[in-house]
Amino acid sequence: MEPYKLYYWPTIQGRGEFVRLALEEADVPYIDVARGKGGMKAMTELIAGGIHPRAAFAPPILQAGELMIGQTANILMFLGARHKLAPRSEAGRLWCNQLQLTIADIVGEAHDTHHPISVNMYYEEQARESKTRARDFVIERIPKYLDYFETVLRVNQSRGGWMVGSKLSYVDLSLFQLLDGLRYAFPKAMAAYDGRWPGLQRLAGRVASRPRVAAYLASKRRLVNNEDDVFRHYPELEQGVRIKPHG
Repeated sequence: MEPYKLYYWPTIQGRGEFVRLALEEADVPYIDVARGKGGMKAMTELIAGGIHPRAAFAPPILQAGELMIGQTANILMFLGARHKLAPRSEAGRLWCNQLQLTIADIVGEAHDTHHPISVNMYYEEQARESKTRARDFVIERIPKYLDYFETVLRVNQSRGGWMVGSKLSYVDLSLFQLLDGLRYAFPKAMAAYDGRWPGLQRLAGRVASRPRVAAYLASKRRLVNNEDDVFRHYPELEQGVRIKPHG
């Protein structure tokens, strides 16, 4: 099989990490193009206005033979069908995509906690607004989303303890990545919420212990979280935030 080519920023996990986790779990060869010589130039040529007739607006981009696929959820829908990371049925595949798009929503909101006004401004230029946005995100939005995912997991009637059907899907991998990012960005808040989402906590542990995922997480290919990423840890964004006890 010809290796996939993944185009994403070389110094952050970002949205590309959701794709990397799926590729690692599927155990298929891929090249992280922008991490290689000339890779950044190759990637920027593919972005909107570039040389490809179906140019993506932004990375991640997955090249599979002649196919050039953009948007994280779109890439995962493709990989899920091809590498048994999603159900065979149309209803199951659509459900996976729906959940992944909801994950994309909270990832976007997490990003906006440190860039609430404009992505073209530095965090320091919008720090005051970031505190307001982060407070609302931590108190209102995180529990709204994670309560939903916990409910989806609980009402899944299939055996296995996964989000969709009875087998692991790319949605489980993405929820692991989401929880990992939230714990990095808002460690105090997530610690205060400890015990509220026991199903998701078990799910994340099971994903992390899968042999291929565990090997990847321990490798140099797994970049560390940093303050250029989607999930960023600014301690001041948690100052004064009080989490109400659950139940």
